[in-house]
Amino acid sequence: MAVASRLDGRGVDLEEDDVEDLRAGEEARGLAAFEREYEDDHSWEDLEEDEFGNLRAPDRSEEQRARRRRLLSAAQSARIRRGMIRYVQVVLDLSRAASLTDMRPLRAAVMSGILQRFIRAFFDENPLSQLGLIVLRNGVAERLTELSSAPEAHIARLRRSLDTGGDASLQNALDVAVDSLKSIPPYGHREVLFMLAALSTCDPGDINASIKAAKQHRVRVSVVGLAAEMFVCRRMTQQTGGTYSVAMNEGHLQELMLEHAIPPPAPPGSSSVSLVRMGFPPRNPEAPGAAAFCGEGCLLQPGGYTCPRCKARVTELPSQCHVCGLSLVASPHLARSYHHLFPVKPFREVPAEELAAAGPGCGARQPDVAPPFVAGLQYCFGCYQPLAQQHSGGGGALAAAAGGPAGAAGGGVVSRCPDCRALFCFDCDAFIHEQLHNCPSCECLPPHLAAAADGG
Repeated sequence: MAVASRLDGRGVDLEEDDVEDLRAGEEARGLAAFEREYEDDHSWEDLEEDEFGNLRAPDRSEEQRARRRRLLSAAQSARIRRGMIRYVQVVLDLSRAASLTDMRPLRAAVMSGILQRFIRAFFDENPLSQLGLIVLRNGVAERLTELSSAPEAHIARLRRSLDTGGDASLQNALDVAVDSLKSIPPYGHREVLFMLAALSTCDPGDINASIKAAKQHRVRVSVVGLAAEMFVCRRMTQQTGGTYSVAMNEGHLQELMLEHAIPPPAPPGSSSVSLVRMGFPPRNPEAPGAAAFCGEGCLLQPGGYTCPRCKARVTELPSQCHVCGLSLVASPHLARSYHHLFPVKPFREVPAEELAAAGPGCGARQPDVAPPFVAGLQYCFGCYQPLAQQHSGGGGALAAAAGGPAGAAGGGVVSRCPDCRALFCFDCDAFIHEQLHNCPSCECLPPHLAAAADGG
């Protein structure tokens, strides 16, 4: 008999014996709630040993430089053609393998939380794209949500469908995903992303035929696994041009999933379309007669968007008109896609000798209007923290003001914008390139200095 167990505030169906074994194991270890939280925290393994045998804290500068190298590689690949309008089907494995407890409280709960963060990050990076959810359980692929641009609708539906059980079937999931993507217009990039917990697949037929069909329909298949690598997944991703990676822990799983939020490089010859016809529907919810039946389901709404071609009403943007098929977007959606085409130039790391020889200020090509508490000091243009404090782990106020990781990485690495010559701490540098996508100092330059910066 199956019972519903509430573990850490998340509802996941478990077998009664599994629930008793889990509770008995925790009681046997005698762990309190806060002890279970830090049970797998082996922070002492990060300690380093110097040439005299003394223990010391790890050097955060090397970690920051490794992260900057990833940012530089992303900036260098900016000239690669990318798919800006993506249609992605995410397949979540909720077979019996998702009920294992090697990730606390359960694999299914961890996968659900990371998938929710991925959905929000996906629409933040791809405002013109659409996403759908498919779940695997009991050997059946169930289409949880249709392709749409409503992240909260996907998340709400996902939270209500976390029951686990049965086997996983890669073939059924691939067939359902390809069937929903094969009618996508040629300018749309078709992708399938598996979040796989199982180590086997129970298929009704030949999965190689399904992989061949996905390749014929130009569907890119990628897999993020929670267990060991599977040959069939490697073969599927190689033939369709996708990627395959296996997570080592929860943090690595989140990192691997969020990598798929960024548009991948478009394969050669994937689309010959250079111009896409789009409409910009107006909305006036306060006008007389604004309330109308909107969308294909004819839902009564107080406003809605009016298609400029056929005057039909739709409920959300971006979407496709259910009458004439015109792609409907808003101007902010195009503006938010701008940073993929013209990203911020990579900042140059400033050596300690050069930083010591430079004078006070932030090094920007504009009048120094710093507050009095950094007068006579070198400081970060983004957070106004003295760069001397950055080496001791402070700073990051610019990231904190906009929801970024303030002080999360500490200090050590100082970088300089190649255009405006402003100095930034590591936290602000990462926040500018990963989330803000604009150099604040360049945006604040006076017109005559901005023209000089653009001219080199």
